[in-house]
Amino acid sequence: MATIGMGDIKKGVRLELDGNPYKVIEFLHVKPGKGAAFVRMKIKNLQNGKVIEKTVHAGDKFEVPDLEYKKMQYLYDDGEFLQFMDTTTFDQIGLTLEQVGKENFDFMIDGMEVDILFHKGKPISVEIPQTVVLKIVETPPNFKGDSQGGKKPATLESGAVVQVPFHVLEGEMIKVDTVEGKYLERVKS
Repeated sequence: MATIGMGDIKKGVRLELDGNPYKVIEFLHVKPGKGAAFVRMKIKNLQNGKVIEKTVHAGDKFEVPDLEYKKMQYLYDDGEFLQFMDTTTFDQIGLTLEQVGKENFDFMIDGMEVDILFHKGKPISVEIPQTVVLKIVETPPNFKGDSQGGKKPATLESGAVVQVPFHVLEGEMIKVDTVEGKYLERVKS
């Protein structure tokens, strides 16, 4: 199996530590006046989302995790698990809300295609598209005199609430950045 050394550490690199897959989210190469250089990094556990700090010295090696992405379709929430279907084999799997992530679930609707990350053949997390188009199901009406640069809350068909400009109305389709949870633009239907 391939290994990762101190010189290979960069943002986004995936490595295995104590049998768990991690992703480097921050790193800093440190060259002290005395002694050998080392790397300080923050890594995110891809299974539970926890972030830890780790110091890596010359000679430290990490395994490259056995990761695979599969395109799957979100079907429904059965109350205990969120059900997904492989669009080629039609196999179904259930993931907990913790595995999916509340921040992802807020923007998911039935039928949406997502990428599910598998570690050693076991599903561990879900990645949704960075931008999605959703319908506004509830937002206050416009009133004469509303400021041009103001914002108002809008509830989307997925259940998420985002701030939208006053001119955006209920029933309209909008593009949303799922990472930031922000309104991007209106979409013509």
